[in-house]
Amino acid sequence: MPSFDVVSEVDLQEVRNAVDQARREVGQRFDFKGTDSGIELSDDAITLASNTEQKLEALRTVLDEKLVRRKVSLKALASGKVEDAAGGSKRQVLTLNQGISTEKGREIVKFVKDQGLKKVQVAIQGDQVRISGKNRDDLQAAMHALREHDFEIPLQFTNRRD
Repeated sequence: MPSFDVVSEVDLQEVRNAVDQARREVGQRFDFKGTDSGIELSDDAITLASNTEQKLEALRTVLDEKLVRRKVSLKALASGKVEDAAGGSKRQVLTLNQGISTEKGREIVKFVKDQGLKKVQVAIQGDQVRISGKNRDDLQAAMHALREHDFEIPLQFTNRRD
């Protein structure tokens, strides 16, 4: 029986490369000189820091440009609140979303079932959703409908089997 998996993954190597490029650009740009602006990458978050909120927004713009250029979806980033840091500076934490949460999985299952595809079964399996069916055309219709709908997370289709 043909099937495929719906996942939400981020290529961490591409994120690391985008953060490195953004750091280099911030270090060279004149408008960031003397602002103590920086970008730090941890396992599942990116921390932006600068002395003013306007510089923090400019820092976010630089990072977004580098991520888009490296084909990392901005939907994978969850923005935290701008916080006050030591010395009157500002800080913002961007969390990297990996995997499909249970409520998003339920939303995907409901969406596929509402499409009226009769011979398609949908099941949540951990942090991914498995869609299987009798013929390939129904699966392609489900895939097309998922691509068209905005679930506010990046979706990829893997593990296609015939």
